[in-house]
Amino acid sequence: MRFRHGILGMLALGALLAPPAQSSGRLVRVYGDVATADRVAVIVPGADITAETFDTGSHRPGGSARALLAEAADQSPGTRLAVVAWLGYDSPPTWSLKVMTDSSAGEGAQALRGMVTDLRRRTAAPIALLCHSYGSVVCAEAAASGLPIADLALVASPGVESPAATFSPARVWAGLGSDDWMRFVPKTKLGPLGFGQDPTDPAYGARLFDAGEAGHSEYFRPGSTSLRNLTRIALGHIEEVGRPPPGKTTTGP
Repeated sequence: MRFRHGILGMLALGALLAPPAQSSGRLVRVYGDVATADRVAVIVPGADITAETFDTGSHRPGGSARALLAEAADQSPGTRLAVVAWLGYDSPPTWSLKVMTDSSAGEGAQALRGMVTDLRRRTAAPIALLCHSYGSVVCAEAAASGLPIADLALVASPGVESPAATFSPARVWAGLGSDDWMRFVPKTKLGPLGFGQDPTDPAYGARLFDAGEAGHSEYFRPGSTSLRNLTRIALGHIEEVGRPPPGKTTTGP
């Protein structure tokens, strides 16, 4: 669903970070061969993702992985890309206090660090983390203590606490679609509520990529501007990543 009106107050996060939850569960699937891959991408999803909904469309981790692989095959047929769809933490329910705090992200970050460390033992290929919504909070917390990754993409983020320079030498990317209601959610941290800075604010220090007109659940939609650019990041085709057009608003209405 797309929202074209303003959303005020941190309590809005509880209603808007994802569709309604169905059940809990963790699940990790690998698409492609990590051992022989030229590049590896890890998709880290946001709130209200469950084992049951893991594969239901390109807005869920399994569907996102397949869409990324298909786009990579079109863009660079000779590049072997492996994609890890990672639901290795308890994705918080939309209607919960947890979705307004980083409590679930802390546990998720620890699990993600372990997974990436293990992945690095299995491959020398560059690794890109593609992190959507609440997943960007998980990724930022995991990467803040150091991760052997080449790229960190923060997509439709509700905010992150650590500045982009924290994740050096990884390249940090940020993108937000023009039809994503997340642009109206305040990016701040008030005590335990909220998450911090807006990574699409130029002052944050990330490389901005063009996410087109993506709504909150449309970043991996086949044929979309956002999917094309996320695939270029995953493939390491840095110079081909489209940037937001001059004058395009990245935050706010």
